[in-house]
Amino acid sequence: MRLTLRQLQIFLAVAHSGSTSAAADSVNLSQSATSAALNELEHGLESSLFDRVGKRLQLNDNGRLLLPQASQLLDAAHVIEQQFSPGFASSGAGLRIGASTTIGIYLLPAILAKTNPHSRTYPNVTIANTADIAQAVANFELDLGLIEGPCHQEELHVERWISDELIIVCSPQHPILSGQSGEKTSLKILRNARWLLREPGSGTRETVEQALLPHLHHLNCIGEFGNSEAIKYAAAEGLGLACLSRRVVADLLSMRKLVEVNTTLPKLERNFYLIHHKHKMLSARLLGFLDLCRGISVPGKTISKNKAQ
Repeated sequence: MRLTLRQLQIFLAVAHSGSTSAAADSVNLSQSATSAALNELEHGLESSLFDRVGKRLQLNDNGRLLLPQASQLLDAAHVIEQQFSPGFASSGAGLRIGASTTIGIYLLPAILAKTNPHSRTYPNVTIANTADIAQAVANFELDLGLIEGPCHQEELHVERWISDELIIVCSPQHPILSGQSGEKTSLKILRNARWLLREPGSGTRETVEQALLPHLHHLNCIGEFGNSEAIKYAAAEGLGLACLSRRVVADLLSMRKLVEVNTTLPKLERNFYLIHHKHKMLSARLLGFLDLCRGISVPGKTISKNKAQ
């Protein structure tokens, strides 16, 4: 066989970085050795995989054909290494798990705590927004994604996981509360309010817009933040209204630094999802971790699970 996994690893590194010099750092080789390995691969396939544009290497049609196949082969090799690594048989160690921000902060630690207590290591965890996690799963860079927003990649298997309640909160001193006397805040007032939102690409941002825009038609965004923690503290300082997961703001609600806004809107809920590549090899370890996720509970309450979609 003329192909090697190392050649495919170098090919992927060059494809993602756009040059052999940048790829060399990620594969721990010199630039000359990286170039030589790429040349050997192209010679063995009798095909050029890149167009040389100045100092940049851009995938051509041959390279684009090889890219998903190379990703899948390397992922399969990674699974084989996991299955035969000593001490990994009944833990999540060696897995590459991605979680969007709310899940990564508030739910994933409880799941990790339920993995094999005798394991010395836990899965490698990446926390980012929903769009970035989904793309990494699609690229076989992550084995599993736990996301809080819709997923649009056709190559991914998407399982509806658990439901999550969204509420609107603000500072106790926010003007929107003045004169309400327990009455529900009208849609007109909410349309004129100033809103604090997540960044584009966030699952929370997309879900909030899907929930609110049919009723409010537009959101007067006065600030975008990279995580929900920043939003809730900004809301507590009176900067604007926020629509966030109840579990995210539970601490500040209990301390009366935030209050829930009583509105005429219907109850706001969203779904969390489990995602993996449709061609992903599901090892026993990964299947076990999926079962842990499906049986998640929080203190004092078991979260209802949804059927797979």
